[in-house]
Amino acid sequence: MSKDMEGKSEKIMDLESKVLWYPDSKKNTQMDKFRIQVNGDYGLNLVNYNDLYQWSVDSYAEFWAEVWRFCGVVSSKTFEEVVDVSKRISDVPEWFKGARLNYAENLLKHPHQDKVALYAATEANDEIVKVTYGELRRDVALFAAAMRKMGVQTGDRVGVLDRFSQIQPKLIFSVAGVVYNGKTHDHMEKLTSVVKGLPDLKKVVVIPYARSKHETNLSKIPNSVFIDDFLATGRGEGDQFPQLEFEQLPFNHPMFIMYSSGTTGAPKCMVHSAGGTLIQHLKEHILHGNMTSSDVIIYYTTTGWMMWNWLVSALAVGASVVLYDGSPLMPTPNVLWNLTDQLGITIFGTGAKWLSVLQERNLKPGETHNLQSLHTILSTGSPLKPMSYDYVYRCIKSNVLLGSISGGTDIVSCFMGQNPAVPVYRGEIQTRNLGMAVEAWDTDGKPVWAESGELVCLKPIPCQPTHFWNDENGSKYHKAYFSTFPGVWAHGDYCKINPKTGGIVMQGRSDGTLNPNGVRFGSSEIYNIVEAFEEVSDSLCVPQYNADGEERVILFLKMAPGKPFSQELVAKIKGAIRKALSARHVPALLLETRDIPYTISGKKVEVAVKQVVAGREVLQRGAFSNPDSLDLYKNIPELQNY
Repeated sequence: MSKDMEGKSEKIMDLESKVLWYPDSKKNTQMDKFRIQVNGDYGLNLVNYNDLYQWSVDSYAEFWAEVWRFCGVVSSKTFEEVVDVSKRISDVPEWFKGARLNYAENLLKHPHQDKVALYAATEANDEIVKVTYGELRRDVALFAAAMRKMGVQTGDRVGVLDRFSQIQPKLIFSVAGVVYNGKTHDHMEKLTSVVKGLPDLKKVVVIPYARSKHETNLSKIPNSVFIDDFLATGRGEGDQFPQLEFEQLPFNHPMFIMYSSGTTGAPKCMVHSAGGTLIQHLKEHILHGNMTSSDVIIYYTTTGWMMWNWLVSALAVGASVVLYDGSPLMPTPNVLWNLTDQLGITIFGTGAKWLSVLQERNLKPGETHNLQSLHTILSTGSPLKPMSYDYVYRCIKSNVLLGSISGGTDIVSCFMGQNPAVPVYRGEIQTRNLGMAVEAWDTDGKPVWAESGELVCLKPIPCQPTHFWNDENGSKYHKAYFSTFPGVWAHGDYCKINPKTGGIVMQGRSDGTLNPNGVRFGSSEIYNIVEAFEEVSDSLCVPQYNADGEERVILFLKMAPGKPFSQELVAKIKGAIRKALSARHVPALLLETRDIPYTISGKKVEVAVKQVVAGREVLQRGAFSNPDSLDLYKNIPELQNY
């Protein structure tokens, strides 16, 4: 970067960020070992992370082959070619052609069968269930045998309750209920209604969790069976446990279907490959997380969030994974810190919002707990505020690596995140991750430094979706990522990259996706509820960001003729959203508006209103059928001083 550019950048972004954590000077992290291996294999002299990062994006085929070797990917057949480097990221090239492997085999390869693979804790009681790697292998064999017995084959979809009509699963697993925040929530009614819309469903397996068998009525659900009866079908003669068989499949074979937020209708169904997910997660855990088989990791997450998939992959490193079911504030806000001391948790992951809540409640885990085992705290879901960095180092642990990580469901992983080889700067994500050719671009498609730009990825990555479900010609996929800048992945986030530290500050979504409190959802989910009210003729849901990058959701209501806007209606709408979705989906403010902007083709325009609310001018108004409506959203008193 030129001196002129650095001078200009100084005015835009404070480049003198405060260092809160330094890496160990011995340089014996996995990242350092990897860099030394690369130097030896390729005759290079990469002296630090910046050098290694630059090599990893310039020579990305060699880089990913090196990750395969260093991280010990298990395969029955090795690859003939890493990737065709003549193809762009928008061509969605095939990775590791010719390889045959199995994701589960890689997760269950740990040689010590008596080592604990899973700890399962719940808010409902103090009991912690332990599952060893040996027991997990046995359980996986049993589930696989029972699924084969009922006819599940390569390419079939197996679901866990939510958003399934698009993918037509053959088999669904569901709990009978859950305990959250001190209450038991029944799932059977929801399960009954979901099953009605799935004609290809062959079996529904119900786990009597939070509800006993006696309290669970399966009579309304066709082809339903309790979990123990289902697993019994997988046993051999004389009740023998079956052999564990791992199907050997191509690297690009589909493994997960992840759902987007559904901003403009039905959610995108993003198909992620087994190999791409595995190698990306191994890179993040081993190189960026400095994880070994002696680590114990918790990430507080639902099973519907990609962090759950990411957490499970830690088994491939031989680490112990801690699963917690319930509210992170029940029975006490210290519940997860209690677990940290009890189980010797070394890597602790959570949402940025939870850290804010602890700070608001003036909790000081560093004083009330030992936390000796803890070396890393990870945060994601929404930008981590600078004051949260201060809180962690002041009130939790002064010598912990605080890693703010960011990526998304779209890549089932991270573009940027924690790094044991570089310092932690206040308010910044440490680095762009290895192999991720990330930049911030302005609207002209030029890279910008120290100022806000669209997060883009310039080169192919093995963790990009192989395709979208029900997108035969790839047009939905192309529109989602490659319509902003041809041949380049535009992620839909604004960010700033600090040229001095290499750190990144995330600034929220650049599209219409909403993400308050780390709960990501689409505006259409709100519209479906609100516009069922006869008093409302139309509505518009947009995010508003404050200076710290925190997000709140504003819902504008256009009233039906003759129907008044009232606080009684506001309360009714909030209640309906809370009931249909959750308390965290309820907008922060509901305001009346006289008109809502639409394009000439009849599409509601959220992004433009978001810009106006943020104080930016929308100059290109030619596509609007009612452009003057944008002026209604300028300088609204209730939206000032957020």
